[in-house]
Amino acid sequence: MVTRNDKYLLIVIRNPVPERMIMIILISYVDIANWHKERKFSATGGTYCGYHYVIDLDGTIEIGKPIDLVGCHCKASNADSIGICYIGGLDEKGEPCDTRTYEQCESMMSLVTFLRHCFPKALIYGHRDLMPRDCPCFEVRHFFPMEWCAPQK
Repeated sequence: MVTRNDKYLLIVIRNPVPERMIMIILISYVDIANWHKERKFSATGGTYCGYHYVIDLDGTIEIGKPIDLVGCHCKASNADSIGICYIGGLDEKGEPCDTRTYEQCESMMSLVTFLRHCFPKALIYGHRDLMPRDCPCFEVRHFFPMEWCAPQK
């Protein structure tokens, strides 16, 4: 099932674009797909969602763009990466904040462990490690095993 050369170099963790989330703390996979549709993202793979996976507040892992298709999650690295987006990332004032739930953390670790099993050479990056953003709103190097993460710049 997994193709695209079966060799991803990056797993990119992010939260939805902050300006989209101001005063919308409880968004969902459906909201993201609709927003991506508004932005004219391609509906390849049967969805407008540009992320390969979305982790809901309750820890549910939603499948977005099929993994064998290029996603839209990090402009500089879409072609050689898998995109994981978790719901959240802003506090009640709309400021960047680590809002991950326990369930999201558990699901994120399980999903990345699975993907690292499939792609053992893939390194984990936060979106902010690749582009100037406040996303994700936590340091990936402090959450995942250090040997899984991209070297610090």
